[in-house]
Amino acid sequence: MTPDPIEDDEPGAAVRPRRKGIYALPNAITLGALFSAFYAIVMAMNGRFEVACVAIFAAAILDSLDGRVARMTNTQSAFGEQMDSLSDMVAFGAAPALIVYMWALKDMGKPGWIPAFVYIAGAALRLARFNVNIGVVDKRYFQGLPSPAAAAIVIGLIWAVVDSSDYTGVQRGSWVPWAAYGLTLFAGLSMVTNAPFYSFKVFDRRRSVPFIVLVIIMLGIGFAALDPARVLFGAFCVYGLSGYVIYGWRKAKGRPVSVISTSTDEPDERGLHE
Repeated sequence: MTPDPIEDDEPGAAVRPRRKGIYALPNAITLGALFSAFYAIVMAMNGRFEVACVAIFAAAILDSLDGRVARMTNTQSAFGEQMDSLSDMVAFGAAPALIVYMWALKDMGKPGWIPAFVYIAGAALRLARFNVNIGVVDKRYFQGLPSPAAAAIVIGLIWAVVDSSDYTGVQRGSWVPWAAYGLTLFAGLSMVTNAPFYSFKVFDRRRSVPFIVLVIIMLGIGFAALDPARVLFGAFCVYGLSGYVIYGWRKAKGRPVSVISTSTDEPDERGLHE
């Protein structure tokens, strides 16, 4: 493949090929997200679950930045895409499953393995499907719950409970392990559904918005500052249910519920566009 040429500033200058390589900035951000996930696991092993939860949310913020930075600086690469996918698997697949298992599920014995494994397997299937369907899915929606949102639901429960003033640890027979059990199963299975979840990727950043939008954003930041753990947990729970609401609404209206927007004649993609 011929490298993309780069023109010199001087008119009439010779065209120099751009070297292909590994770009430092976006991949450094991806490595930062990966380290946050590793740090979260280490903190959970030491019983510091609140710090582990904050680290996972930090990984989600970094994950939202690396792709945007790559596009803004024109440093996209196949290496970066694969690196980002592997980092997501650790940060939003393995790490949340291990943290919630150590926090609430390990005392259940082998039945506690079930939601943790369903979650990590769901994250792997979700990321694999995203990678192969990226060119045929409607950009306005995600096909299934995105893995960072699934991690935020599971980790948000842990953070909300740990952050409560009367928290004394997960007690055997309390409601907390069963809540963690159910939410972890819900998040894991939601990642592999076909429910459409809004992607927030179609906003026109150059378009003006009414003043009330800034007021709403200001109020949202204020509420989040009052109680970050519960506000974030509640917000992501609402988002986790929104896909099923959209699915049900489309079904009721007789509209197509699939987010596959393009059809191809490739044999390997049969069944994707039904």
